[in-house]
Amino acid sequence: MTKILVTGGTGYIGSHTVVELHNAGYEVVIVDNLSNSNIKILDQLHQITGKWHEFVELDLQDSNAVDSFAKNNQDIAGIIHFAAYKAVGESVEQPLKYYRNNFYSLINLLTAYPKINFVFSSSCTVYGQPDTLPVTEDSEVKKAESPYGNTKQIAEEILKETAAVTSGLNIIALRYFNPVGAHASALIGELPNGVPQNLVPFITQSAIGKRGPIQVFGNDYNTPDGSAIRDYIHVVDLAKAHVAAIHRLETGKVDSYDVFNLGTGKGSTVLEIINAFEQSTGERLDYNIAPRREGDIEKIYGDVTKSKEILGWQTELDLNEMMRSAWEWEKYIKDNPF
Repeated sequence: MTKILVTGGTGYIGSHTVVELHNAGYEVVIVDNLSNSNIKILDQLHQITGKWHEFVELDLQDSNAVDSFAKNNQDIAGIIHFAAYKAVGESVEQPLKYYRNNFYSLINLLTAYPKINFVFSSSCTVYGQPDTLPVTEDSEVKKAESPYGNTKQIAEEILKETAAVTSGLNIIALRYFNPVGAHASALIGELPNGVPQNLVPFITQSAIGKRGPIQVFGNDYNTPDGSAIRDYIHVVDLAKAHVAAIHRLETGKVDSYDVFNLGTGKGSTVLEIINAFEQSTGERLDYNIAPRREGDIEKIYGDVTKSKEILGWQTELDLNEMMRSAWEWEKYIKDNPF
């Protein structure tokens, strides 16, 4: 059975990807330092898959620890690298935290596994505020609007340049749009530490009474209702794209480096998301309009033609399912606190 290393595998996207890898017949090894996740997720994964997946608590910023892990795990056939800090606002406030973690972990992995199939968790933030929508993989990579976005841009450069001169290292970078929702079982979902930095978990926490009114950052953007536009993608669809990427790398059809957009191909405003949640769940939300947030861009959504044609992947779950599943997960963790 092919063994895949999932870094950040107890996190939000990582845990859903573990499930989809298992469903596709892969053996999974999870590495996480638990800085932004919970060890109980391993129990939840066991309930979903019926398997206890191998887990190693490891800080990927520690090069000696990564080297030691690699020496003891030479049978790893592929890596899916999620382990990075990801909050735009926090990155503006603590840039060194983001540069240190997001670069050291990547470089240490590439050093320890110089010949490997490697899937990198990138982001649509690499496009900055695009001149033309939807963005394609060939769209200009503009100046990053945040340190978080900058780490993704530079990481892609590191990967492309390293793959170009390293025989046996083949890489796919997946540029996500905005992952939301939860597994249909409601046993895993987004579990932010502290106050959520992303819209949908703040919505669900507000609806269940953990938070006050939702802050809509800006209502004066050049959009239909003045709030910012993003392309929201169900996390299960996103997880399945990683399986498709690993499969493509295994078939040898990637010549050192390739990149794909992952999204639905259309955008929704913040206010439309709030309305979709209300329509899908029957819950009413309180929200306030707040000033624009530093580091945010006005609107972005992507062309996903390349992913459909080359990876053979496309989204299947709609906005209503995203909101419904996120709400079911929020209710689950209220009754089963982590």
